[in-house]
Amino acid sequence: MMTQHKTNSSSWKNKFREKLIEIIGEDGVISSEDELLAYDCDALTGYRIKPIFVVLPTNAKQVSEVVKECYHENIPFVPRGAGTGLSGGALPTDEGIVIALSKMNKILDVDIPNQRVVVEPGVVNLWVTNAVSPYGYYYAPDPSSQIVCTIGGNVAENSGGVHCLKYGVTTNHVLGVEMVMPDGEIIEIGGKALDHPGYDLTGLIVGSEGLLGIVTKVTLKIIKKPEAVKTLFASYDNVEDAGASVSGITARGVIPAGMEIMDSFCIKSVEETIGAGYPIDAGAILLVELDGPLAEVEAQMPIVEEVLKENNAIQIKIAKNSKERDLLWKGRKSAFPAMGRISSDYYVQDGVIPRSKLAEVLGEIGELSKKYGLRVANVFHAGDGNLHPLVLYDASKEGDLDKTLELAGEILKVCVDKGGSITGEHGVGHDKKRFLSLMFSDNDLDAMNLIRCAFDNKGLCNPGKLFPTPRTCVEPGMKKFEEHPVQKAGMGEMY
Repeated sequence: MMTQHKTNSSSWKNKFREKLIEIIGEDGVISSEDELLAYDCDALTGYRIKPIFVVLPTNAKQVSEVVKECYHENIPFVPRGAGTGLSGGALPTDEGIVIALSKMNKILDVDIPNQRVVVEPGVVNLWVTNAVSPYGYYYAPDPSSQIVCTIGGNVAENSGGVHCLKYGVTTNHVLGVEMVMPDGEIIEIGGKALDHPGYDLTGLIVGSEGLLGIVTKVTLKIIKKPEAVKTLFASYDNVEDAGASVSGITARGVIPAGMEIMDSFCIKSVEETIGAGYPIDAGAILLVELDGPLAEVEAQMPIVEEVLKENNAIQIKIAKNSKERDLLWKGRKSAFPAMGRISSDYYVQDGVIPRSKLAEVLGEIGELSKKYGLRVANVFHAGDGNLHPLVLYDASKEGDLDKTLELAGEILKVCVDKGGSITGEHGVGHDKKRFLSLMFSDNDLDAMNLIRCAFDNKGLCNPGKLFPTPRTCVEPGMKKFEEHPVQKAGMGEMY
């Protein structure tokens, strides 16, 4: 069996801490109880587990040496970026450590002629665009948290953003990675070339949620800024009409750079916080951004306006300049934090549906909201059907949290029933692993687990994530390992 360390043994902890200090230095090892609290969860704060230590490496060699010690001692480890994840993907594990990559934050190479940028995992998403903007380029994946989220976390969760409809998600812009394997070996996968022969291992790593290793370097593709950009704003009496507009635009053969919907709850909170110019009496708003060659954008504008009018748009406005455009998008990207103005607590869900089902699913979410007696605010990447319903509740009310989790699960079931998915960009992590069986059979899950086992035969790398039940790896001559015991941690029973 895998060794179960007694973390209350001060002698064992002190010896392991000294090994970590030898590798990284005393300033790079966090062990005080108070400081560890800052790492006991990610942005999904309902689940909390305090790690035994947190290490802050500054290079791949340090990461490798720490992982080798963990492998030798059978100590689980969890990679962590900025901690902005919303699925508990960076939740520490019992009797384990956190390897935080925030100090690995250098842009290593800006190769404009070949449209490539090489970065460390702690580089903030927006920094990439800032670095290449003077040359007329940008990095397309733009999560709403892009001013703080890091590339390493984006790679782990295959993050999207408001422009993923036209330009794709993170996997479409990652060409290669350097990665520390779960036994400490450093490997290179992919590179600057557009397509490497053999298996697409880069595509396997992106979106693997930290279960296959720790990414320490990423080669990104950047793209040229478009010649023209036009942003349209439309308001509606209800969110269903906004959803129908999205389907109508794509049905006419127009693929905007992005299409985003916000409902009345979100509109009011954003206006109180940002003042983006949204009409607070609207039932919903839709943002549509067109970009590309000037002639193409000008040809698409009247088509989009026609569709908006056909679907009962009350007001249609076109941003006159970059300042107005930036303000409209600032409102959308501030939607999550702004919700604190109208609810003491909220739970963010993440599901995907076919665009053609938008109006239908939004109606069903409204019915579920009534059934459970909880408000649901809708804000989402409408173009690719990625919903982000926010269930508003009061943690001080007994039973409110349980109802919230049940309602959120019902929304995911609706998504799957309509041909969608339980996640579009937030990942499965710890929070949604119990729903993975809605989409996959046991045989499917076992096949996925075999890939994990091929990389991590001890199950030390971010254990307890993604898979809905404990699954083990068997290697010739080895016994099965046992995953760490589940714990009760704030947001219901851990699975």
